Amino acid sequence: MKALMDEEGLPYNSERTMSYNSRLAQELAKWAESKGKEDEIHDAIFRAYFVDTENIGEPEALVEIAKTIGLAADEATDVLLSRSFKEAVDADWRRCDAFRVTAVPTFLAGRYMLIGAHPYEDLEKLVQRAS
Repeated sequence: MKALMDEEGLPYNSERTMSYNSRLAQELAKWAESKGKEDEIHDAIFRAYFVDTENIGEPEALVEIAKTIGLAADEATDVLLSRSFKEAVDADWRRCDAFRVTAVPTFLAGRYMLIGAHPYEDLEKLVQRAS
């Protein structure tokens, strides 16, 4: 995995040994998207998890991540404690289930699917196959 990430210029800490529940991170991301910070929050969560090996299942860590992209800590705390974006994430999960998406990343083009991290050439072939 590290070699593939390096090849694509993506940071990755190969010493990461833990996996954390990302549900609250998904809810925070939905809120950040509503604030126009979709790209920023996804990049920040990626970095926190895959590079800095932070526990993105902990609300305190997520509030700090929100602050790094200019979102208000008190609002982020409220979103996480109230679970106000839970239904929006549930809807995303239902949509994924309908398409039989079971892993991240999953690339869907037409009726063809590619699961997992793949080189650019594989993604290109997926799009060509779907055309």
